[in-house]
Amino acid sequence: MLRRLGWLLAFVLFIAAAAYAWAAWYPLRLPQSTYAFDVRPGATLRSVARELTSAGVIPADWIMVALARATSIDRNIKAGNYEIGSGTTLLGLLAKLTQGDVTQSAFTIVEGWTFRDVREALKADNGVTKVVSDLPDDELLRRIGAAESQPEGLFFPDTYFFANGTTDTALLSRAYKLMQQRLATAWAQRAPDLPLASAYQALTLASLVEKETGRTADRPLVAAVFINRLKQGMRLQTDPAVIYGMGVRLDGPLHKRDLDADQAFNTYTREGLPPTPIAMPSLASLDAVLHPPASPYLYFVSRGDGTSEFSTSLAEHNRAVAKYQRGAH
Repeated sequence: MLRRLGWLLAFVLFIAAAAYAWAAWYPLRLPQSTYAFDVRPGATLRSVARELTSAGVIPADWIMVALARATSIDRNIKAGNYEIGSGTTLLGLLAKLTQGDVTQSAFTIVEGWTFRDVREALKADNGVTKVVSDLPDDELLRRIGAAESQPEGLFFPDTYFFANGTTDTALLSRAYKLMQQRLATAWAQRAPDLPLASAYQALTLASLVEKETGRTADRPLVAAVFINRLKQGMRLQTDPAVIYGMGVRLDGPLHKRDLDADQAFNTYTREGLPPTPIAMPSLASLDAVLHPPASPYLYFVSRGDGTSEFSTSLAEHNRAVAKYQRGAH
């Protein structure tokens, strides 16, 4: 009996050693030369393993989970967008997921950033090889394979893990493709009867919501206000769009003359949506725009603490403006 147990233990140890050797030395079978995938905040190792199994990157999810548990790193995965290349092993993949791979760096596109912000961050990142950061917008978009003529709003806010020396072209291409995927999925699942003619219009409206909200809980109601106004043919009258359109010409707070001066992004003087997004919207803003709650509100104003006061009539709104923006009581 003891001899059998000894043989069984030896067999188990042999299998474990073989599995570890395979994980350490055998390259993963990638669907293409480089494979990018996203780990969402709160994702478990098992859910990531299932996604990679479905894509054919690993043969079975339990192998990755078992190896991670055996090496005590199953709870340490980091959210973000990852890219792995040919020659990557399962151990190497786990090292990337836990930031144990010292050869990789991270670049974050922050929710609400403009494309100008993205350009500046790329230029300042010493781990990124600069190829397109200084090119004109149209040429930059052509280099990354984008069909659009303007870059604003096209790059998904996320943390992108990459090997040192990766080009800005590759990072922007990943961020663009991820936004295209997220936008297509969200648009396909949109609520009925929205006053939006295309996914791009949804992206544009989501960027307005992103810049108008300082509090996550207010985002759906802000989206509902804009949707209600579009349905009723009311102008959106959103300050962030005016600010974006003025660009460097704005050297201080907005004044009434700025709101009265017509320009392409002035939603006080022009009906409908601005011609392009004004920032990189989050998935939460996209979801709010495409699934707005039923609401009677047509107006909102900042309370000055990051939250908003919502109103159904102009009279209510004017009282809220007087209370929160003019200091009247």
